[in-house]
Amino acid sequence: MTDSRYRWGGLAWVLTLQFFVVEAIAALEYEGYSYSANVISDLGTATSPARLLMNASFVVQGVLIIAGALLLRPGLSGAGGRLARPVLVVAGLGVLLVGLFPSDGTTTVHAIAAGAHFIGGGIGLIALAYGVRPRSEALGTTLALLGLVGVIATIFFASAVFVGLGEGGMERVAGYVVPLGLALAGAVLWRQKDGWLALTNPDGTPSRRQLREDARLERARRAAERDAALEAAARPAPGASTAGTTADESDDFDPDDPWAPRRR
Repeated sequence: MTDSRYRWGGLAWVLTLQFFVVEAIAALEYEGYSYSANVISDLGTATSPARLLMNASFVVQGVLIIAGALLLRPGLSGAGGRLARPVLVVAGLGVLLVGLFPSDGTTTVHAIAAGAHFIGGGIGLIALAYGVRPRSEALGTTLALLGLVGVIATIFFASAVFVGLGEGGMERVAGYVVPLGLALAGAVLWRQKDGWLALTNPDGTPSRRQLREDARLERARRAAERDAALEAAARPAPGASTAGTTADESDDFDPDDPWAPRRR
């Protein structure tokens, strides 16, 4: 059952790339459409010849994101994995509602849904990075960078700071990282399944997981040895006594005149 979940969950996230195909088709049908000047949602308005196709793509995108987040739950570990699931579900619901409520219809719902998708997608990728990091540090680093770019681009887009990319260009930076990151993560989880838990490769050599665990234990051992050495250095030498010093200081103190100069 777990292998089947990885297969379908990974496929769901890989299929989020359908967005780019549908967007390209809708943009070609929309005369004078500019990836820089026009936002993505314009492709789903009444002025877009392919609005039904674009809005359907938004809805499908939401379903795919949510399905992958739920099906791939066994492959996500730690606090990052636990956080990634609900946040990505929010991102999926956001883009689903974007398709159901075009920007030329219920504007408020559309704006809130788009914001939930962008913010949830960026934060979800960062959380997902920590959830998959035990499997692959390279994948975790890539997802974290994509998520960070998405969050920053979302802030810039909401603040109307486009840095030469135009409104549509900045929105695409905020949105494109989500399907790219999810497709990459889905492919890796689909391929690795639970095999990454193995401590040895088929040829008997240690797996990457075992090597990382060995390195972690070695660092812990060295840290313990260092702490023990520091504690030993801080302890007084055996046989040393402070009795003489205490006695000298006691004899040097005159209770009748505490301000009198001390004897040398």
